[in-house]
Amino acid sequence: MPELPEVETTTRGLRRTIVGLTIKDVWTDLATKDKRKKDTVSNPKYFKFFKKEIRSKKVLSVERRAKNILINISGGYTVLVHLKMTGHLLYGKYKFKENRWMPDEHGPLHDPFNRFVHVVFTFSNKKHLAFSDARKFGKITLLDTRTMHEGKHLNNIGPEPLEKNFTLEKFKERLTLGGKRKIKTVLMDQSVIAGIGNIYSDEILYRAGVHPDSLPGKIPAFLNKKMWTAMKEILAKGIDFGGDSMSDYRNIKGLPGKFQFHHQAYMRTGEECEKRGCNGKIKRKVINGRSSHFCDIHQQLYA
Repeated sequence: MPELPEVETTTRGLRRTIVGLTIKDVWTDLATKDKRKKDTVSNPKYFKFFKKEIRSKKVLSVERRAKNILINISGGYTVLVHLKMTGHLLYGKYKFKENRWMPDEHGPLHDPFNRFVHVVFTFSNKKHLAFSDARKFGKITLLDTRTMHEGKHLNNIGPEPLEKNFTLEKFKERLTLGGKRKIKTVLMDQSVIAGIGNIYSDEILYRAGVHPDSLPGKIPAFLNKKMWTAMKEILAKGIDFGGDSMSDYRNIKGLPGKFQFHHQAYMRTGEECEKRGCNGKIKRKVINGRSSHFCDIHQQLYA
């Protein structure tokens, strides 16, 4: 699933390309009866409302909240996009041919990972924003801009880890909300801290030297500081490298990110630890249903 760096990379790309444009039309081939998606474009009845409300609206700004992309449009509405497992947004010129949308320009939009197009926005400059989502888990819905942070889609999200006011003290306070859960699980809890998932939690704990099975209340103060510093540095590094494309993620141009070439723990099972002076190996363990990758020597267990 795309995490904070991938969503931030997409958000920045959208700010450069669609702000100021007018939405002329929107299309989807999604049609589900799943009641959990009744207020998303996946539901045909909701899509009719969605289409009516966003047509002829101007894109005012684009922002990110946790793993959500928020496209603010005129008329007091915000289009919320959550990429979920395999979704990503692509910007360029598309054409509808043989009952599907395909790129109408040469380049990376033709990457095979970009072919699962299920929603397409058409803009006033005759270009398009396509939502490619192989597993169709993604979410697109419409919110009232004034109250969106109070609604069910955004109201239970923790603080943003890269904000300047997210201090070490606040980090420690948030970890206390984890109770008796393991640190790996707590870091990934969006109600505790926003935007961290499987990849970056592994890399943060590796850098800090903390075993993923550790309990937050047992971790020494000096290692809390190491985790906080590692969190700030690694998430920023993920953005600098344009996100992680170990799986499906692509940026709005259709290009993969490069953070996957800088993993020190994630998906390196059986490989030697890269920490200087450490002779450990990377192991994999399932914690609370999620894979965790860690060094069996320098990452200390506190339980």
